[in-house]
Amino acid sequence: MENFRLEKDSMGTIEVPARALWGAQTQRSIINFSIGEELIPIELVYSLTLIKKAAAIANFNLGLLNKAKKELIIKASNEILDGMHDSQFPLKIWQTGSGTQTNMNINEVISNIASLKTNSELGSHYPLHPNDDVNKSQSTNDTFPAAIQISVVTEILNKLVPSIKELTNALDKKSAEWENIIKIGRTHFQDAVPITLGQEISAWSQQIKDAEDSLVMSLEELYFLPLGGTAVGTGINCPEEFSEESIKSISADTNIHFYESKNHFSRMAAHDRLAQVMSQIKILAGALFKISNDIKILSSGPRAGIYELIIPQNEPGSSIMPGKVNPTQCEALSMVCTQIMGFEYAVSIANSSGTLQMNEYKPLIGFNILTSLKLIKNAINNFRLKLVEGMEPNYQTINSNLENSLMLITALVPKIGYEKAAEIANLAFNESIKLKEATVKLGYLNEYQFDELMNTDSMI
Repeated sequence: MENFRLEKDSMGTIEVPARALWGAQTQRSIINFSIGEELIPIELVYSLTLIKKAAAIANFNLGLLNKAKKELIIKASNEILDGMHDSQFPLKIWQTGSGTQTNMNINEVISNIASLKTNSELGSHYPLHPNDDVNKSQSTNDTFPAAIQISVVTEILNKLVPSIKELTNALDKKSAEWENIIKIGRTHFQDAVPITLGQEISAWSQQIKDAEDSLVMSLEELYFLPLGGTAVGTGINCPEEFSEESIKSISADTNIHFYESKNHFSRMAAHDRLAQVMSQIKILAGALFKISNDIKILSSGPRAGIYELIIPQNEPGSSIMPGKVNPTQCEALSMVCTQIMGFEYAVSIANSSGTLQMNEYKPLIGFNILTSLKLIKNAINNFRLKLVEGMEPNYQTINSNLENSLMLITALVPKIGYEKAAEIANLAFNESIKLKEATVKLGYLNEYQFDELMNTDSMI
């Protein structure tokens, strides 16, 4: 018993590790939900803690909590937000679908931090009671979805968006540097008319910017929090002014303007807006997947592929083939994007599977979105630093592919017509000769006329 203490909750007593800051309900969750290794994301813990701090201020302002208790909750919350107690949040994602055990985990830790600060016994619920004081005017059913929304908004605006901008800036720089490098374009994986390498890369940059814009726009509805709805949306045991007061503090702490939701019932029964954000994250992942594949194709070779892009050699590419270089950053990014697409599908199912007044998939939804944001941010940073900034054009191959392309014949169509142009291209292909030679041989144009029309600068 030296390593444990006895704690009591509404179901009776239970052994809790002696030095743990969590309490009985957290311990029951540890025992009852020993499933997998995936913990509640710490960002979600911090957002719930932010709500506890804001709730204490609101409850004090409304005369429901005395100053001493308010100050203790604020101090304990600030310690958690400073990362001083991360190890005290051991609960798995695979728990109750409301997230109640995680909400109580935070309530209990705040209560026990207050006990330590006042030289009271751990687990005594003195001077702060986890439910009556820390959870006052709240329910897991309104705080947990609000915390998901807060953490998703802050992670996207403060971490993901800056990473996206750094990547698009790097692509824009390459696009500007390579705006005069004319190369062959490709459609259906076959030769097409010319394009500049700068134009090709500008498409990648714009695709990512469009995905970023859509993602940021999808956040608009997440600024409206269901705080004050408590158990089912009616706001039972919560004063009318609580929502406005608590959200005011949250906005000040995050430097982001949040508002009270227009209909608590909707925001607690379903999480359509979170599912919409997840779908936009998937679209961003789709864009990055496409771009990584393009770079993989353009850098293929070096002898038997396209090899118009030279990518950085970061590590040996094979355990058996000496000198091999693989597009490993493209592969890592593609795997991350694939995982995110799977996460999005799970969120879609979870969002549609709630029942009556509550969606019971909140931990999964929060975990999948926040994990996706962390994965895609890290992958974007790696992709930029380890590949994009170091890739270079292979001028020799680019020029060779351009000069030998039969699709340059498209420039002659306005002068001689589609049928004659096709005849020239077929002759050049069948006899392995240049387009000019085939054109003169068929007598459709002389060399001077051909050269005048065959100006790649005018084709782009």
